[in-house]
Amino acid sequence: MLQLLHIENIAIIEQSDITFASGFNVLTGETGAGKSIVIDAMSAVLGQRTSRDLIRTGSEKAFVSATFTDPPADLAQEWGVAPGEELLLQREIYTDGRNLCRINGRPATVTQLRAAGTRLLNIHGQHDGQQLLDEEQHIVYLDNFGRTEQMRSTYQAAYRTLSELRRAIASLQMDEAERARQVDTLRYQINELERAQLKSGEEEELYSRRNFLRNSEKFISAVAQADYCLNGDEDEGALSLLRRAQDALSGIRDLDEDYAALCERLESLYSETYDVADTVRDRRDHFAFSPGELDEVEGRLDQLYRLKKKYGPTVEDMLSYLDRCRTRLEQIEESDDTLLDMERRRTQAEQTARTAAGELSQARRTAAQELTERILSELRQLDMDKVRFAVSFAEKPLDESGMDEVRFLMSANVGEELKPIQKIASGGELARIMLALKNVLSEQDEVATMVFDEVDTGVSGRAAQKVAEKLARLSRGKQVLCVTHLPQLAAMADTHFSVEKGERSGRTYTSVTCLDRLQRRQELARLTGGSHVSEVMLSGAEELLHEAETYKSTL
Repeated sequence: MLQLLHIENIAIIEQSDITFASGFNVLTGETGAGKSIVIDAMSAVLGQRTSRDLIRTGSEKAFVSATFTDPPADLAQEWGVAPGEELLLQREIYTDGRNLCRINGRPATVTQLRAAGTRLLNIHGQHDGQQLLDEEQHIVYLDNFGRTEQMRSTYQAAYRTLSELRRAIASLQMDEAERARQVDTLRYQINELERAQLKSGEEEELYSRRNFLRNSEKFISAVAQADYCLNGDEDEGALSLLRRAQDALSGIRDLDEDYAALCERLESLYSETYDVADTVRDRRDHFAFSPGELDEVEGRLDQLYRLKKKYGPTVEDMLSYLDRCRTRLEQIEESDDTLLDMERRRTQAEQTARTAAGELSQARRTAAQELTERILSELRQLDMDKVRFAVSFAEKPLDESGMDEVRFLMSANVGEELKPIQKIASGGELARIMLALKNVLSEQDEVATMVFDEVDTGVSGRAAQKVAEKLARLSRGKQVLCVTHLPQLAAMADTHFSVEKGERSGRTYTSVTCLDRLQRRQELARLTGGSHVSEVMLSGAEELLHEAETYKSTL
């Protein structure tokens, strides 16, 4: 669970440490006090997309850290957290757009931070209800509930095979005129490349040869001079002089160890010089080129340059392109036979995909029955016992998601027929349906902390009390954090934080304070009656707290 959230220079929060407890935590405060900024800070440290505009004015960077207890075992092992230790997520956001992230003190990327964050905490915002209106999301919710990951993976693999075969068949199915045009183009390109007789590595050899030919006089003069110095002509060369020096010292090598060593060095030097002289003479004897060779090399390089502009930046690329042209031409010329084979394989692939889609559809229908029962049970607990809810299925052509078109239907009033949610649900109904759905899905989720950011929008009165009771029950299995304006929800909390905004030295500051029971009564009275708090309001707040404590004692 989330134990400590440390915030520095996030919007109007200069610095704050919020120590959350297990169970039900709420944050209340005036509109604009900064409650949602706390949620923004959580999103940032969980690796969600954020903006440098979040940095407090006048600061170079913002910093958020979150300490979690009892992280999932595999996540703890991945980041070196010993059993019983805490996992620390940190993120620094700079005004120049840089981000520095750490997990358990080790450098991490934003992507790694986000991957870890999704395992630790889920944030449900006040706009989540709008996702419920998007019918494309309904199948996602159903698959998450039914845990159809393996079946979806099997189907999608079969569908990808089918799609690839469909594309391959489409590329071979062309009219005769287009077919003739492609054949002519491919044959021309193949002939042009084959006539060029390309060889891998040829271009490098040509550049080297051109360099030699352009500087041939320098090469010949230098090698001839070196040969003369080493081998001599009528005069003595270096080899002869070394041999004479060696002969001069050989007569005294047995008389003194130093001269013996000197003789050995001369022998080694002579041997090395002999090898060099032999190589130089060999180079001199093998200088061979014709007067027109430079023009031939330049012409070949020019030919390669023109071909590269058409077929690829290197000889290797052109050879690869030639292979692809040959393959494509062969496919077109043999397309009739190939099409027959591909059509047979496509039929088999379509059957495989339809079988997998059918199994996935059946699993979804089974999950839909259970989801419907669970949603209705949750809605009854949220004072919506007259509501009917159903999952509608319609068959569609195969696509990435399968063969099912899924829609959530509901009837809010007795006697009314089931209709799409977006056509009949009010804001308060949407909020409660979304809460019911989140609660059902969370039971299969390993995430230990759930954050609700004003998901009670549009809810009041008796419905608000039911939402408060639902969150209280949910908090007995998971840590729940809730931003709210409703006194019923605030009264049900186990831990209550007040977010207040003030001014100091011409700057705006936000502080977060954990309230004791007396302070909670005062805050509940403010939520009920506004800035003027009367004894009657305080009495009502006390009654709310007492009723909440009584209810929680039954859980």
